[in-house]
Amino acid sequence: MHIISESALRKFWAKYPDSEKSLRTWYKITSKAQWSNFAEVKQTFSSADLAGHFTVFNIRGNNYRLITFIDYECKPKKVFIRAVLTHEEYDDEKWKQDPWYE
Repeated sequence: MHIISESALRKFWAKYPDSEKSLRTWYKITSKAQWSNFAEVKQTFSSADLAGHFTVFNIRGNNYRLITFIDYECKPKKVFIRAVLTHEEYDDEKWKQDPWYE
């Protein structure tokens, strides 16, 4: 999977250093994956959830949330990072205002 963009992860872990190891692990696993659908994502990350058009990943034991849009049809397949949030930021649901959500 081609991930767009790692800089969003770096920016987040600069602010929340305890997220770095988990985000790096997610990045490493995801960049090597070739998912064709959400079921395959769930096989890799069992806690992943669908929300609108987004795939949401729990990071660092559900302390953080990674909001992505996965384009399974594109060649190469792409994962767009839409937001990396604290659990509190996730719960306020402002991320659902993203035009890619629905």
